[in-house]
Amino acid sequence: MNQEQWTAVDEYIADLLVAPDPALDHALAASDAAGLPDIAVAPNQGKMLYLLAKIHGACRILEIGTLGGYSTIWLARALPEDGALVTLEYEEKHAQVARENIARAGLSDRVEVRVGPALDTLAVLGHQEVAPFDLAFIDADKPNNPGYLTWALKLVRPGGVIIVDNVIRNGKVADATSTDPAVQGTRELARMLSEEKRATATMVQTVGSKGYDGFALIRVEE
Repeated sequence: MNQEQWTAVDEYIADLLVAPDPALDHALAASDAAGLPDIAVAPNQGKMLYLLAKIHGACRILEIGTLGGYSTIWLARALPEDGALVTLEYEEKHAQVARENIARAGLSDRVEVRVGPALDTLAVLGHQEVAPFDLAFIDADKPNNPGYLTWALKLVRPGGVIIVDNVIRNGKVADATSTDPAVQGTRELARMLSEEKRATATMVQTVGSKGYDGFALIRVEE
């Protein structure tokens, strides 16, 4: 098994199960044209996020890490008409691309993009005493994963779901000697989950067009 085969399988899955979508295709093309890094979720992963939000019946979603809005569009489409999604992005340039992509997808009425360091924005959300979220998707800078988890556990309702992307790090998450800040942040997140009484969690390894990685799936307990 190698990257070429993983990518071919992802393309096979997407061709069969992810319908052509001009808004999503445009979001990827616009992000590439603006020079954003090619780190958005794959199409089949985006549809998985959509399905998880839909199955959960999410009405309020929190996303940490917007980039060009590709995953944002998938998640927002799972919302009911009166649903809301708040997405947090560090870079103003990325946020502007995302806003344009979200508008093109016809979702501006239910998506709010907030710009700034996510830990600061999360603190503002906490002080504003916003209504609890049903689902959170964490896909931002990995060294800050422990802080993002701490806030997600405060902002997501009991019975809600938290998904954390990129937690396997090409297998490096198992290396206790790694000095990579992204690996260290992810290992700390895993340690926190192992001790957190407010959460039940697992991590799943994945391979695909984005390489060898995985995600954490967390239920906030009652």
